[in-house]
Amino acid sequence: MWCLAIVIGTLSQVSQAQILIGQTAGFTGAVAAGVNETTLGAKLYLDAINTQGGIGGQKIELISLDDKFEVKLAAENARKLIEEQNVVAMFLTRGTPHTEGILPLLDKYGVPLIGPSTGAMVLHQPVKKHVFNVRATYQREAERAVAHLSSMGISRIGIVYADDSFGIDGVVGAQKGLANARLQPVVLEKFNRTKPDFGPIAPKVYQSNAQAVIMVASGQAVLDGVKALRAAGSTAQIVTLSNNASSGFVKSLGENGRGLIVTQVFPSERSIAYPMVKEALELARAKGLAEVSPAMLEGFAAAKVLVESLRRAGPKPTREKIQSALEGLRKLDIGGLEVSYSPQNHTGLDFADLSIIGNDGKFKR
Repeated sequence: MWCLAIVIGTLSQVSQAQILIGQTAGFTGAVAAGVNETTLGAKLYLDAINTQGGIGGQKIELISLDDKFEVKLAAENARKLIEEQNVVAMFLTRGTPHTEGILPLLDKYGVPLIGPSTGAMVLHQPVKKHVFNVRATYQREAERAVAHLSSMGISRIGIVYADDSFGIDGVVGAQKGLANARLQPVVLEKFNRTKPDFGPIAPKVYQSNAQAVIMVASGQAVLDGVKALRAAGSTAQIVTLSNNASSGFVKSLGENGRGLIVTQVFPSERSIAYPMVKEALELARAKGLAEVSPAMLEGFAAAKVLVESLRRAGPKPTREKIQSALEGLRKLDIGGLEVSYSPQNHTGLDFADLSIIGNDGKFKR
């Protein structure tokens, strides 16, 4: 359902574009479902702005390159976009180590990155000069998830995580929640991000009698992990983070998806009380889409911040003008949620909530 044509910038396309924005993300590979939906959500808003004449008569061209969720390829894509395509900003990168890998390029050329699709604390504190987050942190999500489980009387909580900067970040948040509840993880297991093997892990989780397991991982790794846990006999409540809040991810889970908890960093995609959600739904339906997903809302919100920064940058926006415009944003209403930045704070939003996958395969709050 969530099909997105990946447009790779050619010389002819670039020559026609007036405001060039760069993106590198895993349009294929382990996180493809989420990346495609997040980018589709952004395109809903960018297309609407372009239909209205763009920014000061200039159209916005999003040049998206597929890094297959590979860290080295993400850095190379960013180099091409910044050095060869001369984009004025980067947008919606995906993955914690991937985004970390392009930070030197952002700093070297003074290129702002808007709305990285990761909640890594390393991108929030200490402040990264050229990174402007829109969504809440993974630590905030994981802490919120543990607090919810504890409030339900669940005390035997395990953690399974990818052995990379993203996984470690989520573990820090989960352990904060556990400490607040005066608990210790009954099992704490890591796996290789590039070659996940849950064979040794699943029996340990089962033997720990964990009532719930927080899985800090992406896409296919979570699918494989859940399958292995169930095969080992574990009936633990599975919780994962918002990087997996896509309809494609739910569909891939199949029967294993029912009852799985996914943290969220935006309001319910059906909550039209939020103007942003209502606007996204209207634009989606105009394109023949029946609904939007949480991942699409993340992209939509990031696009609203991008567009506002371009407007405030004035005619012929440059990297420097966009950077300055972003740091001057105060209480920007993107549709029921406020985004603020300053030179000392590039966090954006702190919204965190929980959803559960229902029998109909949809997220329920």
